[in-house]
Amino acid sequence: MHTEPAPSRTRLLEPGKNCWRIAPAHRFKLLIDADAYFSAVRAAVRKAQRSVFILGWDIDSRMRLMPGGADDGYPEALGDFLNALIEERPQLHVYILNWDFAMLYALEREWPPAYKHGWRKRSRLYFHMDASHPVGASHHQKIVVVDDKLAFAGGIDLTRNRWDTPEHAPDQPLRRDIDDKSYGPFHDVQAIVDGEAAEALGELARMRWSRAGCRPALALNKAGGGDDLWPAGVEADLCEVEIGIARTEPERDGIDGVGEIRQLYLDAIATARHSLFFENQYFTSNVLHDALAARLAEDDAPEVAVVSPQNQSGWLEQATMGHLRARIHQRLKTADRRDRYRMYCPQLAGEQDGCLNVHSKVFAVDDHLFCVGSANMSNRSMAYDTECNLVIEAHGDETQQARMRAAIADMRNRLLAEHLDVNVETVRLEIDKGAGLHAAIASLQSEGRSMVTLDPELLPQIEALMPDKVMFDPETPINPDELIAQFVPGHARKPVPRRLIGLGVFGILLLALTLAWRFTPLREWLNLSSLIALARGLEALPFTPLTVMAVYLVAGMLMFPVTLLIAVTGIVFGPFYGALYALAGSLLSALAGFGFGVWLGRETLQQLLGRRVNSLSRRFAKRGIPAMVVIRLLPVAPFTIANVVAGVSHLSLRDYLIGTFLGMAPGIILTVAFAHNLAEAIRHPSLATMALLAGMAALLIGMALGLQKLFSPQQRSVR
Repeated sequence: MHTEPAPSRTRLLEPGKNCWRIAPAHRFKLLIDADAYFSAVRAAVRKAQRSVFILGWDIDSRMRLMPGGADDGYPEALGDFLNALIEERPQLHVYILNWDFAMLYALEREWPPAYKHGWRKRSRLYFHMDASHPVGASHHQKIVVVDDKLAFAGGIDLTRNRWDTPEHAPDQPLRRDIDDKSYGPFHDVQAIVDGEAAEALGELARMRWSRAGCRPALALNKAGGGDDLWPAGVEADLCEVEIGIARTEPERDGIDGVGEIRQLYLDAIATARHSLFFENQYFTSNVLHDALAARLAEDDAPEVAVVSPQNQSGWLEQATMGHLRARIHQRLKTADRRDRYRMYCPQLAGEQDGCLNVHSKVFAVDDHLFCVGSANMSNRSMAYDTECNLVIEAHGDETQQARMRAAIADMRNRLLAEHLDVNVETVRLEIDKGAGLHAAIASLQSEGRSMVTLDPELLPQIEALMPDKVMFDPETPINPDELIAQFVPGHARKPVPRRLIGLGVFGILLLALTLAWRFTPLREWLNLSSLIALARGLEALPFTPLTVMAVYLVAGMLMFPVTLLIAVTGIVFGPFYGALYALAGSLLSALAGFGFGVWLGRETLQQLLGRRVNSLSRRFAKRGIPAMVVIRLLPVAPFTIANVVAGVSHLSLRDYLIGTFLGMAPGIILTVAFAHNLAEAIRHPSLATMALLAGMAALLIGMALGLQKLFSPQQRSVR
């Protein structure tokens, strides 16, 4: 690599533009992989005397910070550990802010009833589900602050399936989830700071806590002195260093959004001289693509290295976020005039899919700037979710800049050394030869564990249907139609692109399901031909309708996506019986959910789903049949949740069933017909079947547009 003279750069970090604040820290350390982070955070929290703030996208009371055993005299599970500290220390208050995932990730997370048992044993442990963001957005910051003297920020949540060591051994016996099931190697990064930087993160945590509607927290602790909370055995990467804190916050309720991280990325890309190193879970941001493409088109373009997982998590995410990444990648290859761009994945020996699950969010610009945080290189992390990144920039006199540049290079090299399975000094010596970052990586590549070049390919079947701006990864908060504002409270709205509303997008998801059947093991597990043959064998039996009704009833109570169930019904039973069964099953499931809501009661439901239930139930009762028609026509609330909430409202059963029938019947008929023709196109591909399938997709989208026009007079009357 090249070494530029220290005085030649203008300071990049600018509060109010690309960062919120620049605050000094006595120490900074990059903690690579959760083994280092979890042990450090437990050691720090164990010393807490006054306050602990934990902010996260997912926080699980049952997870163990040290799966091999902490051996420190306190319980192992996170919730029990915190409760034991509170019982021991009368002055200690613990504040936990978790994203209110609205049951969307219920099967992957700690269920709400468990929260009460796991978290609320002590009066000074305050647990809150954060719903103070546009629906569809998420609280994604991963921050822990201890006594406002020590803080952690990065990409690692205190939850299940995160712990791993830098070795990422395929047979690591301690890498097991809370159900004692093994999970694959997992790579992520967190940072630890102290001093005024930690105090600033304490202020940021209180701001998030307040905006989530929580009771006031303890005032910021500005008092000096006291015990040193820095974990023993953790050697700082830098001492006496200034830390930039950059945020993303969505626009909401009349409050302007914050795009500091977006601007930080753009400024960093624009000022890079020799190399840009990115390590990130996602790579789908359109604005970052445009900035990188512009630089790659220059004659003196910097090298761009992107480290990314080989596959996204699950076939559906692979068909959405994975496809968006492939699109960005292929466009950058086209823009790359000087062969300066590469994408890599860390390859692990002995792993089935070959590559490490990269979940980190870091980047380095030359040896000049290093950033670590929660923000992915996705559209939503630039504007839609709440994010927090920490930034170090080399500045000051020549001696100070040299010290900081060496530390920045070392942090980048440590990441490369882990992936290349060599020591840090080997990476440094190879880079110092000056041939460039890609040449250094190429020279250190080997068989077995290493870094391999990744070249994600576009699937033309998806590319033809997927627009540049999609719901999976929105660039900006999308204002819902005013019709939805009439029926659904603002904090419970779901952003829906006007062109598609939801039916058109569902057509794309069905196409993704088709590809999964053809190119993944799903084809073996759910063989379409055998499924249809089995169903046709049952069709003549008298109990077939009862069996289908029972499936809808159970699936509805388990929050299985009703739209997918309708599509499967169409594939299995054809357009006529499929529509009949799907409509009857959906009504039965809706009736059961309504009855469950009546039995559950409003107070219990509010504890499970939060305060948004009151506003939603009031809208149901006030609007009656029209409210139910809109809820069913437009995807503004999950099917099961809408059923249960309607049950706790004052909506009559008659209005509920009529509104459900009128709202669901058109979509069910079209969805079943589309799914049936999709199955026929898979089993008997021909020009005629593909043309019919395209016609059905056009009809779905046409229905979405028709709904928009149908309700537009009501929208105008509201203004």
